[in-house]
Amino acid sequence: MLKINLLPMKTNSPHVALFIPCYVDQFYPKVGIASLELLEKLGCKVSYPAGQTCCGQPLANAGYERDTVGATRHFIELFKDFDYVVAPSGSCVLHVKDHSPSISGLEKEQEELHHKIFELTEFITDILKVEKLRGSFPHRVGYHASCHGQRGLRLASSSELNQTLFNKAQKLLENLDGLEWVELSRTDECCGFGGTFAVTEEALSIRMGKDRLEDHVLHQTEIITGGDMSCIMHLEGIATRNGQKMKFMHVAEILNQAIS
Repeated sequence: MLKINLLPMKTNSPHVALFIPCYVDQFYPKVGIASLELLEKLGCKVSYPAGQTCCGQPLANAGYERDTVGATRHFIELFKDFDYVVAPSGSCVLHVKDHSPSISGLEKEQEELHHKIFELTEFITDILKVEKLRGSFPHRVGYHASCHGQRGLRLASSSELNQTLFNKAQKLLENLDGLEWVELSRTDECCGFGGTFAVTEEALSIRMGKDRLEDHVLHQTEIITGGDMSCIMHLEGIATRNGQKMKFMHVAEILNQAIS
């Protein structure tokens, strides 16, 4: 029988608001469910504020930051009273923390929110202080380090910097029984998605995605995972059109499945 190390639910457990990005809500609801279940297994009291909308990142990235003021104000007002806000998306978290417009009259609440919103693996390792998850996932897993999470939130070390190697997702995944962590030739190269970049620079975006997939194929990756389903969606679309028989899962799905 599988032994599971879980944090006991306490009366003072952090009250976490789960923020689910638009594309996850629309196309990958199982990722949202897995995130909720995983956080609850780790002892958190989790709420899903039903009034949540887009954080505004797509508009801002397209040059329409002025049109995201309403979404930003709504986001702050909806999430400001929770202990933490957690999202299974590094890019959305980075936008809220560093790139959303300043909201007049909510400066204090916005600053506080910047310090209590976290990407999922970051929250588990840095706030919950989980050192090791016990469970089983007997597959060869290749990790895609998304640019915003890696270089913006510092979820993993970057090859261009002279620094000690680290990867917060790997820390959680590599101790699962049977999981083989695939070491890629180019560990932190962009997949080419980049939101609207995939639309405005389609050919270049696809070429970059093919390059990332070729690295995984070369190293016999069975399942590609990552912390941003936008990047995973991009890679999965290219793989499907090319007839490449890889599987794709968000890191939340793997962790939740492994310890269930």
